[in-house]
Amino acid sequence: MPVTAFLPCRAGSQRVPHKNTRPFADRKDGLLGIKLEQLLACEAIDAVVLSTNDPEVEAIAAPVVARSGGRLRMDRRPDHLCSSATSTDEVIAYLPSVIPEGDVLWTHVTSPFFGAADYATAVRAYRDARAAGTHDSLMGVTEMRTFMWDAKGPLNYDRAAEKWPRTQTLTPLYEVNSAIFVADADTYRARGDRIGATPLLYAIPKDRTVDVDWEEDFAIAAELWRLRGGGG
Repeated sequence: MPVTAFLPCRAGSQRVPHKNTRPFADRKDGLLGIKLEQLLACEAIDAVVLSTNDPEVEAIAAPVVARSGGRLRMDRRPDHLCSSATSTDEVIAYLPSVIPEGDVLWTHVTSPFFGAADYATAVRAYRDARAAGTHDSLMGVTEMRTFMWDAKGPLNYDRAAEKWPRTQTLTPLYEVNSAIFVADADTYRARGDRIGATPLLYAIPKDRTVDVDWEEDFAIAAELWRLRGGGG
């Protein structure tokens, strides 16, 4: 089945104003320009759907659409599905109307260090897991081997057995980092979800999962981008 990347970029980000389009490090086309370049450079991705209601996003994307040979297309998502009150579940329910078939790779511009080669490797892992019958979808995660507690106590070790075990012996927990989700379009329709019943927890190194969610994240990520000479 073809792989179509879904890239949601609504207007009106509140925590980081204009985070999709404002200049980022040396990139005048911002995080959006970086992500479109990465997705279109990935041979494992057949098409990219940019879903937005933001004229600034459309302006940056327009010349890329023209150069893409049909691989990048715009989805002008209705405003009522682009507000700060819109839930992810609502966008998931909307997705099959713009990607009715094939495998869907959901990603975000806010993961600038997850690039073309990373997407290709993840798609290959998803395809291998599907072929083996072990998993029906893939979800990007960051493995956490540290002392994790909730209000009631530790979550991943037993203090009655050992109060402070070596961290490498702890049972790992996984943080969903939102760098990538892969599932087929039928999963979206049948489950109302971007993962299936048995997702592959796809562990991504921390240096690839820097997420731009707050203003300080934007500044830190931009400096890392400069130091790494363009995210590599």
